[in-house]
Amino acid sequence: MKYKPYDLYELPKINDLKDMLFQKKKMSPDKIAFTFSKGKNIVSKTYTKVFDDVNSFGTWLYEKKHIGKHIAIIGENSYEWLMTFFAVTCGGNVVVPIDKELPENEIARLLETVDVEIIFFSKSYRQLVTNVVELLKKKITIYCMADMQNYIEIGKEQFTSWKNAFSNYKIDSKQLCCIMFTSGTSGNSKGVMLSHENIVEDINNSCKLFILEGNTIAVLPFHHAFGLVVAVLMAFNYGHTIYINKSLKTIQKDLQIAKPQTMFLVPLFVEMFHKQIWITAKKESKEKSLQRMMKLSDFLLKFGIDVRKKVFAHIRNVFGGAIEYIICGGAPLGIQYVKEFRSFGIEILNGYGTTECSPCVAVNRNLYHKDGTVGVVVPGIDVKISNSREVLVKGSIVMLGYYNAADSNKEVFRDGWYKTGDLGYLDDDGFLTLTGRCKNLIILSNGENVSPEELEADFLEYDEIQEVLVYEEDGMIIAEIYPNEECLVKKAELEFLQEHFDNICREINSKRPLYKQVKKIKLRNSEFEKNTSRKILRYKRKENTK
Repeated sequence: MKYKPYDLYELPKINDLKDMLFQKKKMSPDKIAFTFSKGKNIVSKTYTKVFDDVNSFGTWLYEKKHIGKHIAIIGENSYEWLMTFFAVTCGGNVVVPIDKELPENEIARLLETVDVEIIFFSKSYRQLVTNVVELLKKKITIYCMADMQNYIEIGKEQFTSWKNAFSNYKIDSKQLCCIMFTSGTSGNSKGVMLSHENIVEDINNSCKLFILEGNTIAVLPFHHAFGLVVAVLMAFNYGHTIYINKSLKTIQKDLQIAKPQTMFLVPLFVEMFHKQIWITAKKESKEKSLQRMMKLSDFLLKFGIDVRKKVFAHIRNVFGGAIEYIICGGAPLGIQYVKEFRSFGIEILNGYGTTECSPCVAVNRNLYHKDGTVGVVVPGIDVKISNSREVLVKGSIVMLGYYNAADSNKEVFRDGWYKTGDLGYLDDDGFLTLTGRCKNLIILSNGENVSPEELEADFLEYDEIQEVLVYEEDGMIIAEIYPNEECLVKKAELEFLQEHFDNICREINSKRPLYKQVKKIKLRNSEFEKNTSRKILRYKRKENTK
């Protein structure tokens, strides 16, 4: 654990998303809210400009009679995407962010499920949207976000003349404003209904736990709650500059421009950066030197001597040079990554959330964090652990329910508590630790329950393991492993490879009670199938074991 509990941070309370836009304009009118690349130029938008653009675009929407509609957004991260989100939600319409990577028939199904009437899309997804509309076989109004500036200019003229119905619209904070889809790792995605209250209360209360003191870069997709609400809306509420990364192809260049103090990432990105660091060290024959410097730095740190920023400047420069924190969520992250990045002077703060909770439920704090946990519970909500060890949540951040899914709503609510489906426990210091998913729980014939995620975490501590799934088969606990590429090359012979991982299994089993021991190792020759969030589809394992 790091340091001791301390007072919550305090930011001005926001009542809804429109109020947040107004407050930031009032407090920091000329400060840069968003920057992004456009061709060879870097474009900057002040908080005043953002507020004015939303009002102008919202006025244009009203003049088009788009009021009380369900409006989808399909496209890559962009300023235009965010303007659409703000204008839709701040005028009484309902926004429906859609994952652009989904197959056309799945996008059509989702749009049909939540009664979408209008679609705003990025230019590069024009054909996809055209095909989706044809599949729907009903009237859908579509607009290209490449024409956003034109919409804004028209709205600006209308607004400055006499029409200001959008600007004067009074938001009911309990009103539905956004439908976000769950990732659907084990079934069809469901439309999560979120109100202004859900979103802003999560912003208000989560910002009490973590304080942002510098610029950020938005790299996670906006159609996910973590990528939008946490990485953009919460960062916006702090009043610092957010650089919008449109494509992972430009992330290295964008990091050098943005120079973020904090990044919001899922484990996949952390693992990617980690791999890049060590590949570079190996190419430059500096692996052992880097390991020695890490040990020395960690030793000195015990005596209050911090040389990390200077000694590991070359690593920190990979992230732009100013990086201090990475907020990580969306999936479990191995403790080894947290410890290693800490050695470089970058603190990874794990958090926990779910789309149904808008999304943040817990997060480790700047100066109060515990490795292996997902942090302390967000203030203003209640979290308890059921008799079956399931994490239950109650409070203003919990969704209104799933759209047109009465049966699903009955399943996930019990006496006002939202059943997250996650297993975990709260320790004496108030830190939440997750141990797995209820639906993944392995129930053995002797009545013992085993969480596969707990065993998977043990395997993932070994560098030679890229991916692993633990499951029950024929009464046995199986660990199916996809080795990392380097291991596959070095240990090309099948017998030797199998023996190597059998030895790892025996080592892990020696630290586990008999009923939690893995009985068999299966090796794969390709990655597990994943959804667009890069989460493994646990129940769709391909038959490609060795």
